[in-house]
Amino acid sequence: MKSQRNKTIDFSINEGQQYLDRCIRVPSIVSLQDVLDKTIYGDTLQVLQYLPPQSVDLLIADPCYNLDKNFHGIKFSKLTDTDYVQYTCRWIEAIIPLLKSTASIYVCCDWESSLLIGNVLNQYFNVVNRITWQREKGRGASKNWKNSMEDIWFATVSKQYTFNVDSVMSRRKVIAPYKVDGKPKDWEETENGNYRNTYPSNFWDDISIPYWSMPENTAHPTQKPEKLFAKLILASSNKGDIILDPFLGSGTTSVVAKKLGRHYIGIEQNPLYCSWAEYRLELANTDKNIQGYTNGVFWERNTLSEQNKARRN
Repeated sequence: MKSQRNKTIDFSINEGQQYLDRCIRVPSIVSLQDVLDKTIYGDTLQVLQYLPPQSVDLLIADPCYNLDKNFHGIKFSKLTDTDYVQYTCRWIEAIIPLLKSTASIYVCCDWESSLLIGNVLNQYFNVVNRITWQREKGRGASKNWKNSMEDIWFATVSKQYTFNVDSVMSRRKVIAPYKVDGKPKDWEETENGNYRNTYPSNFWDDISIPYWSMPENTAHPTQKPEKLFAKLILASSNKGDIILDPFLGSGTTSVVAKKLGRHYIGIEQNPLYCSWAEYRLELANTDKNIQGYTNGVFWERNTLSEQNKARRN
């Protein structure tokens, strides 16, 4: 029995059959309306060839890292560097026809696969930056540094792309408030404390991976946080844009897209994860909250009480 505070989504396929039934299969060429705001159950390399060309504004991809991993019965085995590069090239080449000329691309990876993926992306796209985020949790290592960082490569199809920097401002506490003529200089004085909204860098230390007491948490072994993808979606898309995730997992990209007023297309080959994704999408009908993102700004870790006060005000 789970603790009442444990909100982890972890039901079986039988228990979640109604959610799996909402997913679709794509066995042939389809129109955009057929797949818009849908979870597609199937192998991404097979599905991508049937999707409408030049329809995607933003790609968020979280492919299997080059590690041995068991995804609830679907196993990925570590490849040689050459084979992993070929694997990456295959799914990227399948996606290219679907991207608009103004599309942006984000690809998640660990430090080892980052070296390979960055080089591959540079062959196909305009690489703009590499984001490193501190996921905090990581296994202890007695003969190496604890691995608590992951990378996200940011690339674009062309030099013309969306970047809404004002939508991804970070809220930081002001340690040494500086005033000019008695008024705050580049910071805000509030009842809840003194804050400054700053432009985001490519190092993100304000995001925790989902844990058992968070409503977004699932039993997926490599789930990404909603706050993480909210930054990508707000910065690199506009309301009504179409976001594609070819490795949907438990649905974070689609859920965040829905909460932020974007359209989504998600592809996932594990039926269990498809059902979890659809369950989370149902919850998003009534709960638009994204933990760590309040009143249009991203807050630091461990500021939940301040966020709740700001939300009430």
